[in-house]
Amino acid sequence: MKKRGRLVAFLLLLVIFAATIGSTANPILKNVKLGLDLQGGFEVLYEVQQLKTGDNKQKITEDVVADTAKALRNRIDVLGVSEPSIQIESNNRIRVQLAGVDDQKKARELLSTQANLTFRDADDKLLLDGDDLKAGKAKANFGEGGNPVVTLEMKDPSKFAQVTTEVAAKAPENVMVIWLDFEEGKDSYKEEMKKPDPRFISAPSVRQTINSSDVEISGSFTVDETKDLAGILNAGALPVHLEEMYSTSVGAQFGEQALDKTITAGIIGVSLIFLFMLVYYRIPGVVAVITLSVYIFLIMVVFTLINGVLTLPGIAALLLGVGMAVDANILTYERIKEELRVGSSVKTAFSRGAKESFTAILDANITTLLAAVVLFIFGTSSVKGFATMLIISIAVSFITAVWGARLLLGLLVHSGYFDGKTSWFGISPKRVHPAEENVDTLELTTKFDRFDFVHSRKRFYTLSIVLLIVGAIILGIFKLNLGIDFSSGTRAEILSESAITKDEISTYLEDIGYPTEDIVISGDKSNIGVARFKEEFSQEEVSDIKTQVAEKYGSEPNISTVSDKVGKELAKNAIYALMLAAIGIIIYVAFRFEWRMGVSAIIGLLHDAFFMIAIFSILRLEVDITFIAAVLTIVGYSINDTIVTFDRIRENLHKIGHLDNENDLANIINKSLRQTLGRSVNTVLTVLIVVVALIALGAEAIRPFSIALLIGLIAGTYSSIYISAQIWFDLKKREIKKHGKLKTVKEKKQWGSDEPIV
Repeated sequence: MKKRGRLVAFLLLLVIFAATIGSTANPILKNVKLGLDLQGGFEVLYEVQQLKTGDNKQKITEDVVADTAKALRNRIDVLGVSEPSIQIESNNRIRVQLAGVDDQKKARELLSTQANLTFRDADDKLLLDGDDLKAGKAKANFGEGGNPVVTLEMKDPSKFAQVTTEVAAKAPENVMVIWLDFEEGKDSYKEEMKKPDPRFISAPSVRQTINSSDVEISGSFTVDETKDLAGILNAGALPVHLEEMYSTSVGAQFGEQALDKTITAGIIGVSLIFLFMLVYYRIPGVVAVITLSVYIFLIMVVFTLINGVLTLPGIAALLLGVGMAVDANILTYERIKEELRVGSSVKTAFSRGAKESFTAILDANITTLLAAVVLFIFGTSSVKGFATMLIISIAVSFITAVWGARLLLGLLVHSGYFDGKTSWFGISPKRVHPAEENVDTLELTTKFDRFDFVHSRKRFYTLSIVLLIVGAIILGIFKLNLGIDFSSGTRAEILSESAITKDEISTYLEDIGYPTEDIVISGDKSNIGVARFKEEFSQEEVSDIKTQVAEKYGSEPNISTVSDKVGKELAKNAIYALMLAAIGIIIYVAFRFEWRMGVSAIIGLLHDAFFMIAIFSILRLEVDITFIAAVLTIVGYSINDTIVTFDRIRENLHKIGHLDNENDLANIINKSLRQTLGRSVNTVLTVLIVVVALIALGAEAIRPFSIALLIGLIAGTYSSIYISAQIWFDLKKREIKKHGKLKTVKEKKQWGSDEPIV
């Protein structure tokens, strides 16, 4: 019986989705904040250190750090940067992110300047300091001759009169030297006077007593310089010394290109996934395209609501989330196809397929979520953005792929229009068994029936061991090509309008005083040169190399610096992240399945992680903090694949009830692997489509990350079939030998089902 109302409801929901997305997509996209790597800007991590020593030694307390962060924010307000990010980390560090700032050099100087204003005589004796000034009274103004000046107000005019009297009496050295951040033992008025560009602000002559609260600072200022000086004085002197621990800057041109290329890659990748789902799954594929479109829309809605900042890794996480959402659809649709093949009606196949796939989807998403949470806890700013997007993607994909897809597909199935029409679900009528034959899903043939995975396991053990030994040897010889995130130092990324060579960049850098042989040429047109230096550049050196490279190549280079201390911390946190993710997963898998499956899964994950490391060593690809993000992402995907396999093994064991010998166990594992291999291939294929698009068309900055994902996806699929499942077989067969036969049923119930679990 056909129920037209359900079909109408489906179409009505489709219209609502289309109207909502069509009318709100553009405003939402305009509200998305872009990170440094997409619009340019810079990020710096300061460590708050003592300014005063000796008897007046400071204690760096939470209040001191908070006051410092407030002072930095006041200075940023002078710059007029919209929505800056200032975060206190580890109790004594402050991370500042300024996206879209036009003059990075000016911003860095404004932030790091101590702003301790002092008035001294020609012998550098302190006469007055910032405490003698009225707060917030500094103004950019013009002097009598129309020259730009800064005016101040003194708290005590009589004190100023006394000081000016003393200075006037010292003729011919009757100058009042005005300093910003005078350094005892280093700075000297008489030495600075010999330089064409002295460090002091100005040194006016004082010929008579000045009995006034008004002070005027004049010099060779521009109007903008007087505004900056007034602003920084009003913001207040920093109560501490700020030590740069890490910094990175991205030119606007880099950011614009990265955004355009990555979005293009994403559109192509997602479009190919949509096409695959439509061709392979037919009607369920239509539902998948709808829910995936809603998924992408909801991701952006949630991201803007939480005031998230979109970065290149964040876009990658969004696109990878599409692959995860597709996986949930594929798991359900493959189950439905199996039920259709054993002769179930369309409605029954839909009901059973949705039910049987639920636990596998839930377990797979939770394990990937574990990896994402660990990434968020231990990652730096850009990696946190990736982790945030991944967490949101997992949550939203579960809603759309499980609840949304089943709602929409249920409306179509229960409309009655597709009863008996298995071809609309990607199943040829020739492959459907009549219901009266009572064929079980265990008896269904697959495209992979000729493969005997279990009895071939030793070949693959040998292959993996050989590859890992070779990888270990190569790793021992060549080591990893560690980026500055872990090795510390400076990294400069130079963008040229035309092709460049390593020799050209090397010669140029040597000519301007920054020699290095560690140079890699990349980019689609070989127009990007990445130079690494063992030294951590100072702020002055960063500004200098930016200026000179911009004059030569037309755009400022991206410069990143990492101190040795931060490099060691990042390496330590990366190890902790991998360890915690592995421990969390093994506990979860052991709880949901059994300890042997947990151990087998972790061995497979270690296999995948080491394989990726070895390949990166061979290819000399740079290993930075995003590589750790890639490893943990692959940990999630690999365990996802392994859990789906274990879930099917568990289900098939329920149907058998007990095993009499290891051959029965081998048959169950072989059958389970054959049944899930189609799903694994389809899932990996859809994710690979996105990854390959990112490698071929995406931004250069995330290419190593994408390559790591490509290697990991292939290794993860391989290990799930040939390593994890086979190790579990070897562990489990010992139990059969010990007890003679193996009961496969326990009393514990699995989530969302009345069936007992293994």
